[in-house]
Amino acid sequence: MEMSPAAVYDKWFVFADKDNDGRLSGPDAVQFFERSGLPRDILAKVWALADRRKDGYLNCQAFHKAMQLISMAQKGIELSHGNHERELSNGIPMPQLDGMAEVTASISAQPAKSVSSYEPAQYQGTPEKSSRKKQQPHISTNTLTSVVDGLKKIYFEKIRPLEDVYKFGHFYSPLLNASDFEAKPSVLLLGQYSTGKTTFIKHLLERDYPGCHIGPEPTTDRFVVVMSGHEERRTPGNTIVVQPDKPYQGLSIFGHGFLSRFESAECSARLLDEITLVDTPGVLSGEKQRIERSYDFIGVCGWFASRCDLILLLFDPYKLDISDEFKQVISSLKGHDDKVRVVLNKADQVGQQQLMRVYGALMWSLGKVFKSPEVCRVYIGSFNAGRSINEENNPHGVELFRKEQEDLLHDLLEIPQRSCDRKVNEFVKRVRAAKIHILLMGHLRKQLPNVFGKGRAQDKVLAHLPEHFNAVRMEHHLPAGDFPDVNRFREILQTFDLASFPKLDKKMIKTVEDALAIDIPDLIKMFHNPYE
Repeated sequence: MEMSPAAVYDKWFVFADKDNDGRLSGPDAVQFFERSGLPRDILAKVWALADRRKDGYLNCQAFHKAMQLISMAQKGIELSHGNHERELSNGIPMPQLDGMAEVTASISAQPAKSVSSYEPAQYQGTPEKSSRKKQQPHISTNTLTSVVDGLKKIYFEKIRPLEDVYKFGHFYSPLLNASDFEAKPSVLLLGQYSTGKTTFIKHLLERDYPGCHIGPEPTTDRFVVVMSGHEERRTPGNTIVVQPDKPYQGLSIFGHGFLSRFESAECSARLLDEITLVDTPGVLSGEKQRIERSYDFIGVCGWFASRCDLILLLFDPYKLDISDEFKQVISSLKGHDDKVRVVLNKADQVGQQQLMRVYGALMWSLGKVFKSPEVCRVYIGSFNAGRSINEENNPHGVELFRKEQEDLLHDLLEIPQRSCDRKVNEFVKRVRAAKIHILLMGHLRKQLPNVFGKGRAQDKVLAHLPEHFNAVRMEHHLPAGDFPDVNRFREILQTFDLASFPKLDKKMIKTVEDALAIDIPDLIKMFHNPYE
């Protein structure tokens, strides 16, 4: 009985995957792809299109796509995602690979061998102190099979021990766990109540998610992580944060007040196979309601912002004012400006002339809050599941709204392709912040006397903290924009005894600098396109 192309590709994948780890690395792919007889520049494009997420390896599904692309190239078809989708609908024949007919026949005669599912190395807890004494100068390809594996190795062997000893997690964000590196890309939705956040999610999923409720009043009273699952279910926050395979263990620092307002909702949807969505309570406009929150709402938003791939700020034509709490939320997004996008929802509820005025008013309001001359990308549309765009108020805007919806959905579906790059970007950002934190703490620790008067000296340091920040910046030639907020830093620092921090060792800084200058660039090069 003749096998289907997919069954043949599975067998070829097992044959090409020399170490049987479920991941076809660059060298193995180069050796196998040579059988096609295609030039290197074509095979370079095959790899780039198959490894869309830039993981540095091909899993079985990506290998199938690579085989289809090779077949297209052998037929003289130009390689592109659009052409691949078009040819796939018509059926793509198997490629001609030198010597694989005999190999396929030989493998077919053997017992079926399943494709391995790679289990990444797990790093849990805080590394032993001895790991700080002996640092590995370089990362090796012998133990790594992806960029993410390399980031984990660098972090847990070199960076986390230093973060731990200098309490970096208290000042920046909690220490990372292995699940943070393996997490699926996520999108955070923020906005004042009744701007359509939950309806927006329903529009994207083309269905309700478990526990969602929609109404004109503030309906979503908790943070809800909407993720993919085979069965519909809701999981309370206290259960989620103790699951090591979920990237939410760090949220336990916000206490029971928050965890009782946190849950996950699992359901089946095409978009959730690629990304996770985070629904949030509507930002409040009154000071009384804000004070009565039983948890640090701003801190929680900052935690999610530092870990998500995209942040959507939702507005509607009737809620353009930015409350004090919303200003604080936007301020907590500092350092993540590249992730922020603005959605002007319910745009079909106003006429064309009103829409122009609304857009101008929105830009004016945002300009007062964002301390940056760069403009955020703004999507204008009506994202209302189950209801078509209202054409009565603005018939000329219907085409605009549809194109904006298509652009937004396209950008959301592209997130997984940029996920690996984003993880590298966020990791570099964190390591740079850790370096500045270590330099600051080392400088401040140096201001204390060796024996008596340490308490008085610490009070003096706290009083003149801006001067010490400037001294560190000048001494090490660091950009002022990379330093933390001095008032928040002082507020956290005064809860610690400065004398409990170790004195700065030049080897510590060299470890961090080597990670930035050597290890991370080498890692990216190691898993770059093997034909380039």
